[in-house]
Amino acid sequence: MKEAVLPPQRRLLLIDDDRLQARLVQQQLKAFRREHFHLDWAGTYEEGLPLLLSGQHEVCLLDYQLGEKDGLELIREAKAAGCAVPIVFLTAESSSDIDIEAMNAGAMDYLVKGEISPSTLERSLRYALKLGDTLAELNRLATRDELTGLLNRRELNRILSEESDRSARFGRPFSLVMIDLDHFKSVNDQYGHAAGDLVLQETAKRISRHLRRTDRVARFGGEEIAVLLIELDEAQAAEVAERLVQEVRQAPYVLKNGTELAVTISAGLATLPIVAQTDLELLEAADTALYQAKQSGRNQLVIAREDAVRRAD
Repeated sequence: MKEAVLPPQRRLLLIDDDRLQARLVQQQLKAFRREHFHLDWAGTYEEGLPLLLSGQHEVCLLDYQLGEKDGLELIREAKAAGCAVPIVFLTAESSSDIDIEAMNAGAMDYLVKGEISPSTLERSLRYALKLGDTLAELNRLATRDELTGLLNRRELNRILSEESDRSARFGRPFSLVMIDLDHFKSVNDQYGHAAGDLVLQETAKRISRHLRRTDRVARFGGEEIAVLLIELDEAQAAEVAERLVQEVRQAPYVLKNGTELAVTISAGLATLPIVAQTDLELLEAADTALYQAKQSGRNQLVIAREDAVRRAD
């Protein structure tokens, strides 16, 4: 006789200043029929927010009353920090408008504390998880390039604008690297578009694995890739960009039929505020440096300067 296979355990975060509520939720979780949760409990706003932002939990139950601050403030702060964890809001009264405010703030669902049962809690958590997955997929489709999985140009422009404003506000540099695959048209012409797609995908992988989590990489269009190096000055960014050029050329790309291709890239680097004051100026400077790299022989990095464009050694 085969043993019953338990469903995979999910991590649930409860943020509630009532210890009895935490015990009640723990007991209700044990009565679930389909889902299996491990409960972590935070009793204060200050304890709960960093746990929610840690990314360790798949779903969160959040109470409205949290001392001097409330759950609505916590939702807004978490969403502003980029939190994507589905949140189910807990309210004390069914007649209150707080539940509507919570949904408007970004909660996936709400429950009235006095009416919670194991079945309603399980249903609400399952609904929040499903809706969270759906929204995450929609966001991926809206912000990612389908072929490479990199960010798309629209999302790059949004991030570029944000980072430009942040750089101006806090006086921190950041750099943009514009990359172009050398002689890419000849790959498509000689080996077909499927080979060209493979080259783009492999280039995206090689570039991405040499970046930090805080950096951003996007398919700018065609065979062009843009890399945002957050809070790196020109010298630091040049080291990273040179490594990217070397990473692409150091090993041949292997097509599905076994053919080996020697692939190289050209790159243009611009740093704010050295050569630009706005995101548009930064993009123009990096693009100009890229053009210089291609015009002067390809397979190299060129750094944009305010008075001139010099080739990196």
